[in-house]
Amino acid sequence: MITICMAGACGRMGRRILELTATMEGMAVGSALDIPALVGTKITVPGKNGSEETIIAGADGAEELARARVLIDFTAPEACLEHVALAAAAGKPAVVGTTGLTAEQVVRLQELAKDIAVVYAPNMSVGVNLLFKLTEEVARHLGLAYNVEIVEAHHNLKKDSPSGTAVRLAEQAAQGLGLRYPEEAVFGREGIIGERPERQIGVHAIRGGDIVGDHTVSFIGCGERIELTHKAHNRDNFARGALIAAKFAAQASPGLYDMQDVLGLK
Repeated sequence: MITICMAGACGRMGRRILELTATMEGMAVGSALDIPALVGTKITVPGKNGSEETIIAGADGAEELARARVLIDFTAPEACLEHVALAAAAGKPAVVGTTGLTAEQVVRLQELAKDIAVVYAPNMSVGVNLLFKLTEEVARHLGLAYNVEIVEAHHNLKKDSPSGTAVRLAEQAAQGLGLRYPEEAVFGREGIIGERPERQIGVHAIRGGDIVGDHTVSFIGCGERIELTHKAHNRDNFARGALIAAKFAAQASPGLYDMQDVLGLK
């Protein structure tokens, strides 16, 4: 049985991951972790065999990790790195769905991954990860004759922009086109901007209402346009992906992985 320590347990993703854990064979909740202000929060989730289970959020990372086999983190960048460092010290693998990490913070994650398996992905949906792969392949085949524009839409409570998924899509497109991200990307446009450079990827963000997550990559040529779109109806695909990643991490050797590794898409 693989038990998880859910960091960010009181958030939208954290709660849904806890709720879906009972539906995954061989998975169980070991503990929950959140900020001090939320310590003691009771989260009722389905248990095995149709029962209900109450999970209580704690704040002591080392203590909560001691009761689980794998860390799943959906928090904030600084807190995430603290949690993964605690996991590395305890020899526990980690799944990181937290977005907004800086380049320096990703380097720190790579260092920690020398001691434990770390799955780091901006989006853990199976469909979105297929979109990542398709974006690179289509960009490579079409080349710079087709302009790449990425539009992402999320709910009005999302804190970071562009989304981690949009960033990864732009990175995949840049790889296929032989461009550099973020040096050859533009984030929104305003004013008299002149002609669009050939060597450019546009990234745009929309915020409003309760949109779970929509991403569209447009390849715009002369006379035709190809669009790859993923629309999330709810958070279940992300939550299930995180649990699939936890199963992978529990068996993997130390190293930094992504969902392409987990899903065998490389």
